[in-house]
Amino acid sequence: MVLRWDVVTIGNLSRNRYWGESEEQAVRPALCTCTLVTGADFRLLVDPSCEEREVMAAELSRRTGLALEDVDAVFLTHQHGDHHAGLAHFPHATWLAAAEVAALVNDSGDYGKQIEHAPRMLFEAVEVVPTPGHTLGHHSLRFTCDGLSVVVAGDAVMTRDYFADRRGFFNSQDFDLAARTIEELASVADLLVPGHDNYFLVRRP
Repeated sequence: MVLRWDVVTIGNLSRNRYWGESEEQAVRPALCTCTLVTGADFRLLVDPSCEEREVMAAELSRRTGLALEDVDAVFLTHQHGDHHAGLAHFPHATWLAAAEVAALVNDSGDYGKQIEHAPRMLFEAVEVVPTPGHTLGHHSLRFTCDGLSVVVAGDAVMTRDYFADRRGFFNSQDFDLAARTIEELASVADLLVPGHDNYFLVRRP
């Protein structure tokens, strides 16, 4: 059972077509949205976003009152570096990702610790959902909290604008698949946490 969830960092894109910015070059550093999911016996951090340890610690404390050591597990939605920039700050936690993602990050040799293959359900409360398109092995998390279906989407949904347009980011591996994934998420989510924006309400027809 999920008791609560908190956005730790609100992400931003390196370039945003909906702000009139060209997709040809970055205009700012990218930051991904990082989320903490809390149950009675677990604290699960999704996509640790801050490369500097002091910054990651400060953001986690500011938003949740927790220390880095209080996190039990870390889940990565996909292999892009901005979504595991702060992974090394949680050596005590279990590192989890879908098999495809775990293999890619493990093979990179960036970490001395292995990322484990995530089961379909985490802590008997959080569902690991395939959400391909941005990358082919991308996975999101879905859970129920306070009677609402919440999806932590990672880059399956970049921002609220990309969601509204059913559009993948410029570097998506498969744009048609990304659009279909967004449509599927729209049918199951009451609230959605995108990869580079604040969470938002999904208004169903």
